[in-house]
Amino acid sequence: MTRLSTYLARVFAADAAALFAVAVFLLFLIQCLRSFSVVSTKGQGLLTLIGQALLTMPSLGVVFLYVCVGIGLARGLRALQASQELHIIHSSQRVPALLGAIGSFAGICTLIVLVLSNFVEPATNRQFNDWSASIAADLVGRTLTPNRFAEVVPGVTMLIGDRAANGELTDFFADDNRNRDMRRTYVAKSATIAADDQGYVLQLRDGAIQYMSDDHRFSEVAFARYDVALERLTGPAEAREELSETNSFELVARALATGVWDPDTIRHLAKRMGEGMRVLAICLFVAAIAAFPSGRRGGWEVPLELVVLGTAFIERGVSSNLIPPGPLDPVPGAFLLAAFSIAALALRLRVFTPVAQAAPA
Repeated sequence: MTRLSTYLARVFAADAAALFAVAVFLLFLIQCLRSFSVVSTKGQGLLTLIGQALLTMPSLGVVFLYVCVGIGLARGLRALQASQELHIIHSSQRVPALLGAIGSFAGICTLIVLVLSNFVEPATNRQFNDWSASIAADLVGRTLTPNRFAEVVPGVTMLIGDRAANGELTDFFADDNRNRDMRRTYVAKSATIAADDQGYVLQLRDGAIQYMSDDHRFSEVAFARYDVALERLTGPAEAREELSETNSFELVARALATGVWDPDTIRHLAKRMGEGMRVLAICLFVAAIAAFPSGRRGGWEVPLELVVLGTAFIERGVSSNLIPPGPLDPVPGAFLLAAFSIAALALRLRVFTPVAQAAPA
């Protein structure tokens, strides 16, 4: 990289980093507010609240980083336009240095996003789920008092007859009425809190599950043993997704070892790699609309930040609603945006303009 390219890349990186820092701080505060039930309902401390909020930052960072990269690049190019530096770069034929700076900036940001989506995010997802499971087990263990009804979380009431020295619970009863369509009641002679590969479970023995639908239809299923995940009784009933907790290297190694590339694994890998494609696409788009000087003076213009933000929303909408077959499934909007931006860049750089031939003497 030349000195000019290095200088320009630093300008772009500084604007993007400042915007991303503000966005991350605001998202962290929002996550703390959303997870405050950990303190108010589940009896955990502020350190647990902060820790769980921090573990959600990589997932949110992957979503918002490419928008901050695009806006940071747009603000940097707009500053060059305002200071006339962009005019000087083009008039002195230093456009390759400008494009090199944009390419280096986009490449570094793409690498950061790929590391976050392929390795950091799966690790934090696993840690977050393990921590949530331990909180659930701690909540049940602290809340249950013999012969006393206890509301573990709003909508879930539990009762035990006694607690043995080995931790076994006798005469277990739990009523879950959080779902308006289906009310569940668990009854068992004994229960034990244990851990398996999926987290903490409540092992019920010699009991029954009773269901009450919204139209007051009653059904009962008896069992000798039934394992219920504690998250189902202490939080939203969401099953843990193993693929989202496994990094891409392990997914590829597993597929190569077994020789089976199942569709879910391919979709997860393509989605993670597609996050890097989003960064490249947004950088190409910003370069196409803002890397060229304008001679307009005064008048009202649409702020580049709004243009980038609106484009990111459109890209997300296209990716969510347009589902083409094949490897483009997770991020079709990014590929369409990249194709449009490359065509616009080629047009503005006059790549396809034929070279004028000298007239014969």
